[in-house]
Amino acid sequence: MRRTFLKGAAAALMATTMLGTAGTAVAQEDAESFYDGKSIRWIVPYNPGGGYDEYSRVLAPYFEKYSGARVDIVNLPGSGGMRGAVEIFNSPADGLTVGIINGSAMVTNQLADIEGADYRVGEYSYLGRIVADRRVFVAGTASGIESFEQLQSDGETAVVGATGLGGSTYVDAVIVGDVFGMDQNVVHGFNSSGDIRTAMLRGDVTAMWGSIGSAIEGVEAGDHKIILHGEREPAGMLEGIPSVWDLAAEAEDSERATAVLEAWDALSAVGRPVAGPPGIPEDRLDFLQSAFEQAMNDPEFVADAEAASRDLSYASGDDMNGIARAATELPEDIEQLFVSAIRGEI
Repeated sequence: MRRTFLKGAAAALMATTMLGTAGTAVAQEDAESFYDGKSIRWIVPYNPGGGYDEYSRVLAPYFEKYSGARVDIVNLPGSGGMRGAVEIFNSPADGLTVGIINGSAMVTNQLADIEGADYRVGEYSYLGRIVADRRVFVAGTASGIESFEQLQSDGETAVVGATGLGGSTYVDAVIVGDVFGMDQNVVHGFNSSGDIRTAMLRGDVTAMWGSIGSAIEGVEAGDHKIILHGEREPAGMLEGIPSVWDLAAEAEDSERATAVLEAWDALSAVGRPVAGPPGIPEDRLDFLQSAFEQAMNDPEFVADAEAASRDLSYASGDDMNGIARAATELPEDIEQLFVSAIRGEI
């Protein structure tokens, strides 16, 4: 039998590598043992029945399957999702409290230093992201608008509907409007996106921004038409429709337009992540991230989400760290633009 013996540094390196591999395995095993039979509090920052609640309840059985823990969903509505986000952020860092957050709204609240935004988006312990909302600009068919080009050139001031100041429908409208010098009147204060769609049916509102998921029903019914979107590589129903990136390349100051839209796109990319408080022990966070990834990729979960008409766009915990930084660490001039938009100053 031939045996090979390593000497000096080579032997030390091999020993260190073996110990490191063994240590990782032990840590994973310890984390798995820790979660076996435990209860994880899963916070939803909105009332039961909405999209955040449905995503959580559809995913929970699969997260239980891969984590070995029971998931107890707790709805904590209030302050536009901030109450739940703050509760997650300030919970004990033992890995037994996580939750889904409205990432884009939490970023805008933090940037504008909104009262009650007592968290830092870049400091959460991210398990990963469930979905990122693809943003679309829809015109009501009652308006007669067939394209974004027509909206820009018809000589009329477009009435763009939005919910409250600082909300995504408002920020989308004023940021994109600023980039492309739109002649528009952004009317905010609608209680919900559904109220804006009703106003579009009456012809009181020309257009609105929103997620593609919320727009599909109206588009398929023939009530709305998508005239612009934020996708770099459009597919499906967005193919053939201009994107903001097409327009930015042709803008008079294309460099500024692209820089602002990069920041706007980062807001959308934050999407709906699942996160825990800062400081969860590394082995437990690794385990939770692995369980989340397996749950998100489970064929039965994907089928359940499809049956519930819920889009999925998984991003890992590590990816979410980068996305969160990109959305919150903005150049000073662009950050000021977004703060002004969030506060309703433009």
